[in-house]
Amino acid sequence: MKSYLILAAMLATAVSADAAPQRALTLDDLFQVRDVSDPQISADGNWVAYSVKQLNEKTDKSETHIWMTRFDGAQSIQLTSRPKERESDPRFSPDGKYVSFLSSRADDKETDSLWLMDRAGGEAQKVTDFKGDVVDYAWSPDGKRIALIVEDEDKNDPGDGKTPKPIVINRFRFMQDIDGYLTNRHDHLYIFDVASKKTDNLTPDAYTEGFPSWSPDGKSIAFVSKHHPNADRDNNWGLFVIAAQKGAAPKQIADSVAGGFDAERPDGNENPAWSPDGKAIAFVQYGDPKFIEYAPTHLSTVSSSGGAVKPLTLSLDRNVGSAHWSDDGKSITFLVEDDRTEYLARIPAGGGTLARVAGGRDDISTYTTAHGRIAYLKADPLNPPEVFVLDGTTPRQLTHQNAWLKDVKLAPVQEIAFKSKDDTEVHGFLVNPGGTHRPTILRIHGGPQSQFPDAFSFEWQFLAAHGYAVVAANPRGSTGRGQAYAAGIYANWGSVDVQDELAAVDYAVKSGVADPNRLGVGGWSYGGMLTNYVIASDTRFKAATSGASIADILGGYGNDEYAYDYETELGTPWKNTAVWMRVSYPFLHADRIKTPTLFLGGTADMNVPLHNGEQMYQAEKSLGLDTELIIYPGQFHGLTKPSYLKDRLQRYLDWYDAHVLGKKKG
Repeated sequence: MKSYLILAAMLATAVSADAAPQRALTLDDLFQVRDVSDPQISADGNWVAYSVKQLNEKTDKSETHIWMTRFDGAQSIQLTSRPKERESDPRFSPDGKYVSFLSSRADDKETDSLWLMDRAGGEAQKVTDFKGDVVDYAWSPDGKRIALIVEDEDKNDPGDGKTPKPIVINRFRFMQDIDGYLTNRHDHLYIFDVASKKTDNLTPDAYTEGFPSWSPDGKSIAFVSKHHPNADRDNNWGLFVIAAQKGAAPKQIADSVAGGFDAERPDGNENPAWSPDGKAIAFVQYGDPKFIEYAPTHLSTVSSSGGAVKPLTLSLDRNVGSAHWSDDGKSITFLVEDDRTEYLARIPAGGGTLARVAGGRDDISTYTTAHGRIAYLKADPLNPPEVFVLDGTTPRQLTHQNAWLKDVKLAPVQEIAFKSKDDTEVHGFLVNPGGTHRPTILRIHGGPQSQFPDAFSFEWQFLAAHGYAVVAANPRGSTGRGQAYAAGIYANWGSVDVQDELAAVDYAVKSGVADPNRLGVGGWSYGGMLTNYVIASDTRFKAATSGASIADILGGYGNDEYAYDYETELGTPWKNTAVWMRVSYPFLHADRIKTPTLFLGGTADMNVPLHNGEQMYQAEKSLGLDTELIIYPGQFHGLTKPSYLKDRLQRYLDWYDAHVLGKKKG
């Protein structure tokens, strides 16, 4: 089947005759990668602020700092630079006088506070002193006030080395990765007066608020919350509007807001967007709640005073997000997740034909706009995210934080398409360092409701730099190709998605790239789960790495944060025991597995707790297979400590070298 080689791959690997030869990517380059995020354009459209995160090997911490670049690219300024600090979420005040950000600097408890930096000069000033984190914030249109989302203080932790109080649990969903055990702490909407430094709690009741957004006249704030009983048993976030004054009562004007699937707080980048005249609000809604994350989100509008909700993108059958109105109120810009890509689109405010604004075979993740100018993040398979700007129709790269990559020889990344066992077309990627019959690793993404996009993967390039080809599929269960494709594994994990992954390997072998006798497989989260399903279904793989995974789904009930998702999709174990046992086959039939497997996980993971990987490690050890269990102390579902991130990549390589290539350990 015809495949499409990404043009950027050929361009990036071409070296002119007079240029210095490019070097191979090394593990130490992990500490050179600069992760650019959260571009924010100033109200006058002349500056773009953004965050830059980099791993620091010496301090074993990640550092995030705020940068600012002129829209014309003429000047770049690093605004914050304190070592060992995390400064994020930059925002310009409407008058351009301040750049604000969140940071826990100068706080022993690492509580995020709001800081203001006067652009005329001087050190940033901490302006809030809550005992809980400032989770989110938004400037009022006149710049005199700031809406804050603030977390309640954790009263179970007395600090100072004192004995913590017993944790009392009475919720249906009672744990959340990073947040820990969930009690009755909530996030509230406050107003902060910039001049007086006074704060008022607008929503003191026992609910959690998020996504604050000011009306154009500054008199009201829209936000997302759940104000109904048994809120843990659904994901029905509501859209509310409240007058921006103490004692006001919130009014719900819509429901089914795409507020994320976390139990503790709305999650994502889906702030409601007011029309310029303040008469309507655009927001992102969920699809059929039965299909949870498998159902694509859609863009809708509603009158700011309430009324009928008008869906705009129901027929698109793709996830959308991040709505912004045009200055004249005639159209709405938003992000669309498509097959291996995410692009920027525009639609008339009353509905109609969608038009692509920016994006091709690449990945646009976030953006902001002012006066018709747009600043957005764009990545491709050979370049980490950078800020691009658009003023008209021609995009222009604004930041060059990862210019060091020009000296590195990267492997080309090829888009591929192939047929699965039941003739379903599956799409993915093939990374080939060169030549044929390469040792090849099948890498599997998490989610499962996500996808591998046309974006940079250090992991893929690291394996390729050591001679491995990498094949990566977006099997059924993945997003980007509509609800039917995503829901292909609904209540049937480890079924057609296994077939799709094996078909990717067959494609790589048939194309001549992969050596069928030197194959490995691996992934993290659902990628680790699907790895377990794959090796319990096929014995061709010489090595596997399974990170933060589960195989005994039945035994995992009540031990993680997915109670609502599990019961919605699988039903309760006592009513649907056969379903729970069927999706637990990698553990219940572990004797089918012949692949030496490296299991990995963090001790603080409440997303897929470590004991799930311990079960599979114990099973393989009992079966006499070569297996190891790597435990990362204090780490949540996603590893963050730089030394552990480096260690994980090295262990992947060593495990594959030992079992795929037959190299001796050590």
